[in-house]
Amino acid sequence: MVVLFKISTMDLSDLSDGYMSTEHRELLRSASESADPLSVSPLELSMSPKTPKSPKSPRSPKGSPKGSPKGSPKAHSGKHGAGKGSPLKKDKQSHSPFDGRPKKGGAGGKGTWGGLLDTDGSHVIDPNDPNYTSNEENEQLSARFPSSPFEEYKKKVAVIMEEYFATDDVISTANELRELGMPSYNYYFVKKLVSMSMDRHDKEKEMAATLLSSLYADVIDPPQVYKGFCKLIESADDLIVDIPDTVDVLALFVARAVVDDILPPAFLMKEMASLSKDSKGFVVIKRADKSYLSAPLHADFILRRWGGSRNKTVEDVKGQISNLLVEYVVSGDRKEACICIKDLKVPFFHHEIVKRAIIMAMENRQAEDRLLDLLKMAAEEGLINSSQISKGFGRIIDTIDDLSLDIPKARQILQSLISKASSEGWLCASSLRPLSLDLKKKSLKDTAAKAFKVKAQSMIQEYFLSGDISEVSRCLETENNSSSSELNAIFVKKLVTLAMDRKNREKEMASVLLSSLCFPGDDVVNGFVMLVESADDTALDIPIVVDDLAMFLARAVVDEVIAPLHLEEIGTLFLMPDSIGNKVLQMAKSLLKARLSGERILRCWGGGGSSTNGWAIEDVKDKIGKILEEFESGGDKREACRCIKELGMPFFHHEVVKKSLVTVMEKKNERLWRLLGECFSIGLITTNQMMKGFGRVAESLDDLSLDVPDAEKQFTHYVERARIKGWLDPSFSFNRSGHILENGFCL
Repeated sequence: MVVLFKISTMDLSDLSDGYMSTEHRELLRSASESADPLSVSPLELSMSPKTPKSPKSPRSPKGSPKGSPKGSPKAHSGKHGAGKGSPLKKDKQSHSPFDGRPKKGGAGGKGTWGGLLDTDGSHVIDPNDPNYTSNEENEQLSARFPSSPFEEYKKKVAVIMEEYFATDDVISTANELRELGMPSYNYYFVKKLVSMSMDRHDKEKEMAATLLSSLYADVIDPPQVYKGFCKLIESADDLIVDIPDTVDVLALFVARAVVDDILPPAFLMKEMASLSKDSKGFVVIKRADKSYLSAPLHADFILRRWGGSRNKTVEDVKGQISNLLVEYVVSGDRKEACICIKDLKVPFFHHEIVKRAIIMAMENRQAEDRLLDLLKMAAEEGLINSSQISKGFGRIIDTIDDLSLDIPKARQILQSLISKASSEGWLCASSLRPLSLDLKKKSLKDTAAKAFKVKAQSMIQEYFLSGDISEVSRCLETENNSSSSELNAIFVKKLVTLAMDRKNREKEMASVLLSSLCFPGDDVVNGFVMLVESADDTALDIPIVVDDLAMFLARAVVDEVIAPLHLEEIGTLFLMPDSIGNKVLQMAKSLLKARLSGERILRCWGGGGSSTNGWAIEDVKDKIGKILEEFESGGDKREACRCIKELGMPFFHHEVVKKSLVTVMEKKNERLWRLLGECFSIGLITTNQMMKGFGRVAESLDDLSLDVPDAEKQFTHYVERARIKGWLDPSFSFNRSGHILENGFCL
């Protein structure tokens, strides 16, 4: 007698379709076939002859196959129910997956929600339920068959990577990866990190390269890094489907790994030998070798390709300068070296390049010609300006006694290099201090500095009462008879600090005194450096220190006490974005970039210190015109220069250049041209003001051509003459659009 019994409330085919392995399916089938039919409760048999025939499952075939297993329920069911001879011949077995009988306790049945205490989770999932989702079945099966450790690792590292890209916290990322405790899977971390960053911006690419370099050998073993990059190369054909520039980006990652010493150079040859020549991975390795690692100065280029470090310090820049000079000496590629110098984006720090190149030439006489050729090319192309070249040589002169300890003939060698550079025209030897003098710096004792601070404070307080600049100059000569740069810087700091704590009158007097004392520019810069360094402490006593100190800096630039590039040099010392010093520098730059900034800054404290109140701009133009007219009618050059100086507006000397040049072109009389030469030779009109004046003439050429037909031809002629005389920077070019500089900043 064949007894029908219930195997399960779920169809075995549903369990095995994509959710159960073959092993589990066979295990359940064997368990169901070996079950004892007599042990099945009679209640599990369908007893109602009126139960309607359930519709066939869409997954099951329309008819029963001929070879159905003997134990299958379909093998026992016929057209009218059970097989012949069965005691339940008149009964039909329901094919519905739902049990229509009431549950124990009165719960269940059609139209019910089940018992209140049904919390065991053994209910059957109904695909026809309106609230049914396919995830329910997956969740049940996932609970029965948990994922492998590798799958868990993949999920966790994905979260770690996303957090790293959001926070840029290398230490936390390293700790989290270490806490996973699965070092054998770290190759996947390498592969996933690089592939994830490849589809993002340069910032994320740089972050990924930095993280790998930080984790190498400490958290991720070298073999895991090697294996991770092997997997990346193998998957290049798949990656290129979603990331079109996979070849170039992945090649750069490989090259960066070699430069960072986390991949051995032999990695390239081994991978190339194991890859098919038709694969994208082979192209990646070839690109990394030929385009990146074989190029001159490749290390510096690769490290800067995605922006480099986001916290560049002076030491970092010095290290990069040393690297590019060493690689240049080996390769001799001047163009590539100039590109690297330009990419440093520190024009205010080019004197360090000059200094290091000259010292390297003094130490290695065989590389002397090659290094001098690089400096000459950089000077001729305007990459390194004349002031930076002079400053670089000046710094070597200052340390020549120390250099002589390592280079016995340092003084003679440096003298010959200066002569050679001067004869080639890229160094102005007259701008340097004599090398024969003993330039050894005298260290000041703390007691001497403290004594000078007390006397400086007394001098400044008397000056605020009397306004006598000549008396201050006389006292300074008496107290600082050696013209010590350190004492000059201390005086600048003391003067500005005392003025900031007083009214606008004293602030104006302090600025006027600074422009009148004619301290060396470096001494004034050092004084402002000390002021910016102590800004956090000064803010405790002077809450508006940011506004006042920024205005003093801007005023010093307008008065040409310091150069605009000095602000950038000071900025290298204060890189913290939240520091008061950085805020001071940013505000000073903003003040200088504004339109008509010179006039506004000059009158920021209302004038009236020990100088005349500021004039209106039209009054200044009128006075300049009268001075030039008097000189042209037979005046003396010295008298004209004195009148221009007494205007007290050095930031507006470009108006003198413009009016003089226009008059020369209109009257074809070069008397005013000679006056410009005199003003430039005595330092009354600077190169910056000359370039600005010529730029303003270029801007007005169209209007000038209405009165002077050959204005453009004449202007071109005078520009060339000015270049030859050294009035204009080599970078100055004739531009009809009138590219003008305002206080040294492009507008």
